[in-house]
Formats: sequence, C-alpha cells, structure tokens
Amino acid sequence: MGGRRVGRISAAALIAAAALAPPLSAEDQSSPIFRSEVNLVRLLVTVKDAEGSLVTTLDRDDFEVYDNGVKQNVAVFERDTTQPLSVSVLIDSSGSTYAEFADEEQDVLRFVRAVLGEDNPHNAAALYSFNESVTLLSSFTRNMPRIEQGLHGLRAGGATALYDAVWLVSQDLEGREGRRIMVVISDGDDVGSVRDFHAAVEAAQLADATVYPVVMIPWTNPILRNTAGEHALITMAQRTGGRVFLPATGKELENAFVDLVHELRAQYLVGYYPHNVPPSSNRFHTTQVKLSRPGLRAITRSGYYGVTEPDQNGLKRK
Repeated sequence: MGGRRVGRISAAALIAAAALAPPLSAEDQSSPIFRSEVNLVRLLVTVKDAEGSLVTTLDRDDFEVYDNGVKQNVAVFERDTTQPLSVSVLIDSSGSTYAEFADEEQDVLRFVRAVLGEDNPHNAAALYSFNESVTLLSSFTRNMPRIEQGLHGLRAGGATALYDAVWLVSQDLEGREGRRIMVVISDGDDVGSVRDFHAAVEAAQLADATVYPVVMIPWTNPILRNTAGEHALITMAQRTGGRVFLPATGKELENAFVDLVHELRAQYLVGYYPHNVPPSSNRFHTTQVKLSRPGLRAITRSGYYGVTEPDQNGLKRK
C-alpha cells in the first residue's frame, strides 16, 4: 500500500489558516484571568519505586499536584486508567536505522496487537515512516492487516526529518479521545527538518501526547554513536511524561515493547482545573506531581500551554 505523504506544510498555508481564525471576543480581550472552569488539565502519571518497579495501588490522597508552584485540587482520578489509547508508531526509515530495524518488524506488530487487544474497543493505532519526508502508512485503525500491509511497505533511504515527523504526527493526535501516545523508533539523528527540536516538543505538549522513544543504536562503538540525537529523544520523553528505551536489537527490542505495554496498562489519570494560578508572560505552565509515600517517583509531563497575561495591546497571548 502506498502511504500518503504528509511531509511539508508551506508557510503560506499556515498564514492563510491563521487569517481564517475567528477574532478574539470582547471577553478574550478584557481579562487576564485563567479560565479554569473550562480547562481541565489531564496528567498521565506513571509511578515507580526505588527499584524501578511499577506501583499501581495508590489512591487520590497519595497525589499532590502543583501548577506553576500553586497546589491544586485533584478533580479527576483514575487508577490503571482505561481511557482509550490512540497510539502513533513512527519508524525512522532512513539509512542505518532502518537497516537495523528491518528484521524486527514482528516486535512492532506484537506491540500494536497487544494495544488493540486490550479491553477498550476504542483503542486504535496509526503507522508512519519518515526519512526526508513523513509518510502516513496507516491512519488510526483497529485493523491489524492494514497495519501489517503498511509496515511491509516500508522503504529505506534518504535523510531524517525526525522533528518534522513529531510535529506533524502531533497534529493528527490532537483531538483524539483519551490517551495520546507517540512511539518513535529512531537513532535520534535529525537531518533536514524544517522545524527544530523545540517546535517538535511544543507540538507534542499542545497535543497532550506522551512520547516514548525506542532508540535504535546501529553502532556499538560509543565514539560512533549519535549521543546528541539520543539525548534529544531522552529530553523529549522527559518533557512529555514518557520514557526512553535504549535497546540495540533482538531480544532487547522485544523487551522494550513488552515493558511499554505494561506501562500503558499501569498509568494513573490525574486531572485538575487550574485555580489561583497567577497569569504570567510565559504561556507554558509547569506541572509537578508529588507523592505522599516516601521512596516513590511520579513520572508525568513537565507542563502544558495555557493563557498568559495581556500584552501591551491588551490581547492575551495563547
């Protein structure tokens, strides 16, 4: 099956879209106060103990949530949440990375089959490849033959527009119901993206997407490894509340996907309506989750994009 190219969006198209956006209302222009009553912030939280084992037995009272340093009231809480999963799998099909991945397709298929085999009938997966452009191999579906067909259609070669891929797939995830998960299989090297690392992370955060990089390491010699690319993927995971997996190939890659399925099954959903958070010139709100029980660690996204104080023209920046 030939995939649909989703690679480049021109600046002219973005400007045209902005021109069609509705103008700010009088209410939007007048008040700097964050409208908390209509902005539920949802945090997917993974909890681990000192040994790195998943902890799934906590209650609402075990969690404290802070928004820009201000403690919030937890309004929504689910243990082992069954919110539907929308999982996007992005496969680096450029050069050396794909050469390492080519014999590991069955690990991806087993992972997707496990996601779709969960109790929630609304779970769905989408498949993308990226080299110098981004190709949609299968839109969100529960149809495993379609996923398999897309995976078998992968072709290697070209540069690596990693950041463009994350940016574009974030647009597809935004608006999906439930949990939005992005699995990025790559060595982290970016060559030829229009967008940079910060734009990619911002797009993922705006989409409430949790990024789980699976880092392929084509070189065993540390001198030849792309440590800068690996660090970029590690940082992307940290800022979106995900986890990076650093396998080589073979059994380690298989175990990475098994561990990822376990983590998705063990997530807490913690939600709050921002209250008493003072507006600031920075639209990014930092979030922090603390646990009442000692020795435990909460893993979640570093923040979200909200409303800022008015600028000199009295308009709130988004």
